[in-house]
Amino acid sequence: MLPEGVAPAEIGVIGGSGFYAFLDDVTEVRVDTPYGAPSDSLFIGEISGRRVAFLPRHGRDHAIPPHRINYRANLWALRAAGVTQVLAPCATGGLQAELGPGTLVVPDQMVDRTSGRVQTYFDGLPAPVVHTSFADPYCPSGREVAVSTARAADWDPVDGGTLVVIEGPRFSTRAESRWYGAQGWSIVGMTGHPEAVLARELGLCFTAIALVTDLDAGVEAGEGVTHAEVLEVFAKNVGRLRTLLFDVVTAMPVTRTCACGADDVPRPE
Repeated sequence: MLPEGVAPAEIGVIGGSGFYAFLDDVTEVRVDTPYGAPSDSLFIGEISGRRVAFLPRHGRDHAIPPHRINYRANLWALRAAGVTQVLAPCATGGLQAELGPGTLVVPDQMVDRTSGRVQTYFDGLPAPVVHTSFADPYCPSGREVAVSTARAADWDPVDGGTLVVIEGPRFSTRAESRWYGAQGWSIVGMTGHPEAVLARELGLCFTAIALVTDLDAGVEAGEGVTHAEVLEVFAKNVGRLRTLLFDVVTAMPVTRTCACGADDVPRPE
């Protein structure tokens, strides 16, 4: 629950590498969860009259690697703040030659190649065992808004595609990267799972917006991806991405018509 006097948010933004601030005029709120501490405080403010909660995925100092993020606490904290719709910008590598640095992708599918991450709230006592439908991992309404808003801003996005999520924190070998690309998958990153499935279990809409920062090791002919290269490309595009996210937040539906929060699906309490 939020402290007294802090109005709830309706939209959550989970920022990743190179994205440690989003809103300027904010109230910083620390939220406790049954699953421990989130990556950082929630930073709650307004965009065009919409209440928004920003959460830096890796912490404000980028101190938490992707495999150590407390994803369950992060999504729980956002729901506790009143959030029903989540936008998740992320940095990714391109797995196809045409998906070079600066490309914006709004994926419609995901492949999990992580290991050891807790990816459910329904893991036995005291919660019941629930098998969640996850055929389409992203909110169709959120995706539609993200794509149309990007086009209106003259940043023509790739509408659809598959994000493969790897464990990290290392980047892929060339062989792994070539295998991912040979499957027809579009982009590769280290976050996004289990964020999307946890959001679904909580009845939250979840929309991934991926910025390609590099061609992955199996696609380009150089020495391979470096962390510095990723941050450099993200830094060049972060202002544009921030403006786009502001516009997406403004355009998000006030009343949800998707099935992400269907009332007939059990939710963890």
